[in-house]
Amino acid sequence: AWWLAAGAAAVIAAVVFLLTIGPRPDFMAAAHTMRFLSKFVFTIVLAVSAFALIRALSTPGASTGRAMVGMAAAPVLVAVAVVLELFMVPEALWGTKMVGSNMMICMAFIPLIGLGPLAIFLWMLRYGAPTRPVLAGAVAGLLAGGLAATFYAAHCFDDSPLFVATWYTIAIAALALLGALGGRFFVRW
Repeated sequence: AWWLAAGAAAVIAAVVFLLTIGPRPDFMAAAHTMRFLSKFVFTIVLAVSAFALIRALSTPGASTGRAMVGMAAAPVLVAVAVVLELFMVPEALWGTKMVGSNMMICMAFIPLIGLGPLAIFLWMLRYGAPTRPVLAGAVAGLLAGGLAATFYAAHCFDDSPLFVATWYTIAIAALALLGALGGRFFVRW
């Protein structure tokens, strides 16, 4: 059932993405650059690790230890990329790279693309039996955020890890907060 929900969430995210902002015009050229591709690595790793954890959290008695550890993968990858970026980019440009040119679009569209998937994941949690509904809801938000950010990354012209570490994180955290609230009020068994 979780795989079906993930597929439905991906379709909804894709439709919202394509009907609103769509991929950037130079997508094919950008796809040959490491900074552009690294955004997808970060977001997909987040989504995959959150998917593993939410499945465990929705099953009473299931071990969550390995999945919890897996949740560290995306932040570690982003941190490594940020450190590498700081070594490669002159210090005078750090602020410019972090702020970028699309921060407001990022802050609006990652949550917008992620709302439908979040609703699906919270709905799935209602049919599971999470013993920690707030945590499960937050993880649902991280999963929705990782999925939404993966689509948004295809549009975003700001490929710097400094931008991703700042604005993608804030936008995904907003979905995690919404998910935690949803878990608190709507996920019961």
